[in-house]
Amino acid sequence: MTATTETTSVQQWAEVFRTANDQDPEIQAHGKYFTCSYLLDMEDHTVVVRMNAGEVAEISIDPGPLGAPYQFAIRASAATWREFGVEMPAPMFHGIWSASFQRDMRLEGDVLVLMQNLRCLTRQIELLRTVGVPV
Repeated sequence: MTATTETTSVQQWAEVFRTANDQDPEIQAHGKYFTCSYLLDMEDHTVVVRMNAGEVAEISIDPGPLGAPYQFAIRASAATWREFGVEMPAPMFHGIWSASFQRDMRLEGDVLVLMQNLRCLTRQIELLRTVGVPV
């Protein structure tokens, strides 16, 4: 029963995140070439976000090992992600670089794709301050 409640919560988060992204003026201004797929590993849940020209094309929740391909992954503990999801993050939780240097966040995969889309991805991480995180 608990798993169903959590899954529903993650699905609701995915829709809120999609709406926030697709209506964000900054992402829409900079995201013309923001086309990639990436994994957010939040320990309790994994989410693959597939972007197409700055809009969320699909969000796969807890996909299997071959369920949703992605180009790079951002992995961290649920506690670290929760710190990203507060309105005013503490030092070292305000961005992926600081968290990867000082906390348990890891960047894996094709980091070139991450760097090519860094401004939009950074903005998506900032959106977590308003939409929260699903863990």
